[in-house]
Amino acid sequence: MAEPAGQAPHAPCSICMEPMAPTVAHRGGSRCAHAFCRPCLAGHVRAKVEAGAATVRCPDASCAGSLDPELCRAALPSDLFVRWCGALCESMFMGARRTYCPFPDCSEMMVADDVSDGCVTQSECQVCRRLFCANCQVPWHAGVSCAEFAQLGAGERGREDLLLMETARESKWKRCPRCRFYVEKSHGCLHITCRYVYFRIDEFATRRYACLV
Repeated sequence: MAEPAGQAPHAPCSICMEPMAPTVAHRGGSRCAHAFCRPCLAGHVRAKVEAGAATVRCPDASCAGSLDPELCRAALPSDLFVRWCGALCESMFMGARRTYCPFPDCSEMMVADDVSDGCVTQSECQVCRRLFCANCQVPWHAGVSCAEFAQLGAGERGREDLLLMETARESKWKRCPRCRFYVEKSHGCLHITCRYVYFRIDEFATRRYACLV
């Protein structure tokens, strides 16, 4: 049917081929001349993103262009737009060593710096500005090496526990190998009788310790 005089022709959607008024047609890419209706464009992008794709190609078989998220934004639900942009960001860092802020209220993704020994430790989140260990994926364990932290029990990794360990290191305290209480120099021989175990501290032959239990 002929279009009324002075009215732009209704071009078909490149997916469903239904005619569209120019005011409701959405172009998907700056290098692509194809236009789509909103439901078809949103459905195509959602199918590709849910399939794991980051780059979404124009669905027209004769076109090799890619869709631009910003040009498609008006036709997409907000959650789909955010998910698509997130997938694009992830794809940009494909192959890069990534790390995440360990604080539950942040969890920002970052790219780990290249270092000579291949191990990134103390880091600062670029969003919440808190320190964390990129190697252990935990808040920064000041005064405790990654190897020592890995040997700690689940109940020994709190901030207060780490501060106590740092104080113990500075004061040269030792720990009972069974009950894990700290001991310090007092008097007597090198042997210690704790409530759980009898042991000897040989690291410092001139120092003597007594259990503080």
